[in-house]
Amino acid sequence: MRQEFSTPQSALAALAAMIVLGASPAFADDLVVKQQVADRYTVQKGDTLWGIASRYLKDPWRWPEIWRLNRDQIRNPHRIYPGDVIVLDKTADGQWRLSVAETKRVSPTVRVTPIDTEAIPSVPPGDIEPYLTWPLVTGEEGLAAAAEIVAGRGGERVIRGDGDVVYATGIDAKGGTIWRLYRPGPTYTSPDTGEFLGYEQHYLGTARVERFADVSTLRIVMAREEIQIGDRLVPAPPEQVVNYAPHPPDRPINGQILRLGRDAAEAGRGWVVTIDKGAADGLDVGTVLAIYTVVDPIPDPRGPKGPWLIWRWLDPTTFYRPDAFVDVPDERIGLAFVFRVFDRVSYALVLNTTDPVEAGDYVRKP
Repeated sequence: MRQEFSTPQSALAALAAMIVLGASPAFADDLVVKQQVADRYTVQKGDTLWGIASRYLKDPWRWPEIWRLNRDQIRNPHRIYPGDVIVLDKTADGQWRLSVAETKRVSPTVRVTPIDTEAIPSVPPGDIEPYLTWPLVTGEEGLAAAAEIVAGRGGERVIRGDGDVVYATGIDAKGGTIWRLYRPGPTYTSPDTGEFLGYEQHYLGTARVERFADVSTLRIVMAREEIQIGDRLVPAPPEQVVNYAPHPPDRPINGQILRLGRDAAEAGRGWVVTIDKGAADGLDVGTVLAIYTVVDPIPDPRGPKGPWLIWRWLDPTTFYRPDAFVDVPDERIGLAFVFRVFDRVSYALVLNTTDPVEAGDYVRKP
């Protein structure tokens, strides 16, 4: 199941890597530029910084290195437009870089400057921002103190959805008019020690307050799933713009995938996975992790090598030699981009895969 960033279904994973606008991090490995690539490329409508870098790099997630960004550019997105010519060359210190070729003006008549809406977008609106705030992991207290839906308007229906009106207690006007709906999800514990890591709160949708009171009135504006009495509400956090360059963790990581999005048995490119490491372990937004799968030991083709043993319990006159097995190193099958970090748990997007990703696979420093 080899997967590349080449189809519309891969857009979410590519966008996760495109939100970077930070400084070039330090890497232990040299940046590998693909062989036999043109040193000039004309930007086309629909291109992205990720896509352009993938034309040149073996590991396109490391594109901030070749674009040579600096901290000052974090607040000023790239101004690259269709028709611009991208040049691949080397700096005086022998390092590869991509840059936009300067355009010579042939006359002083009218200078046409493209409007910003034509520039290659860093984060197309609505494609990645929701995933930065939807997931929620709490401590042992859970959402016991959060606002709660106590009834729905009209009839005895148990299930509510888009456009329905509900009544809730605990709504504070200081939290604003937009509230997120949650329901208790799985409990996360460490696969190694059994230690409690957090409660996942399952995101259900969004509601808007129409009237503040002891029992407030809200209208459901977006329901991803059926809304029920007893579901909890949390104030929607302010919108955030994430400007972090993708980077490896600054310390060794030996984490494990706890859960796959959509409760699937297997995940691929663009899927959300839950990891048993968080801020306490050195992860932050933008951390890139390699995904590894465990390969079961295989029979040793050279045959048994141990001493002969006796079938003590079955037939004490029969001798045998136990089968020999060879350990196979864990195999790297993909990359994951951390986009939401809690103390002991993180969420990541699978950027690319060569094989299906499963719960129990490991994540490590790439």
